[in-house]
Amino acid sequence: MKSLFSFSATKADGHILDFACLQGKVVLIVNVASYCGFTPQYNGLEKLYRTYKDQGFEIIAFPCNQFGRQEPGTDEEIVSFCQLNHDVGFTIMSKIDVNGSHENEVYTWLKQEKPGILGNQSIKWNFTKFLINRQGEVIGRYAPVTKPEQLETDIKEALS
Repeated sequence: MKSLFSFSATKADGHILDFACLQGKVVLIVNVASYCGFTPQYNGLEKLYRTYKDQGFEIIAFPCNQFGRQEPGTDEEIVSFCQLNHDVGFTIMSKIDVNGSHENEVYTWLKQEKPGILGNQSIKWNFTKFLINRQGEVIGRYAPVTKPEQLETDIKEALS
């Protein structure tokens, strides 16, 4: 059985992130976009990250341009936007597809592990969130409208 720790992906800086280095951590994976109505969630995500990172919490953001072309920039432009506008300190990955024939394998796995409503496996919009426990298992899937602060109870529970 696969876990999150069996994957790797490219970070925005071009380096490979081997997810095995996340073993023992609670991880929130989010598909993000710079020009989305939900983009202000970066602030809430960063607050969660700063609050819980010392307890073994990580956030991995995957920029995606599949929804309304709301993430048109290069990896460098995306990182710059996140740092300048939202003071983001968590990991920003290289831009990917989360649906379709070119979707990233991490997202193929996430959607199989935790399908959406009525078993739907596609990602519907930016800022869909997946919570992974310390064993690398998906324990939660949250809609784009779910604000980061609404995840705090689940994150605390996963960390304890």
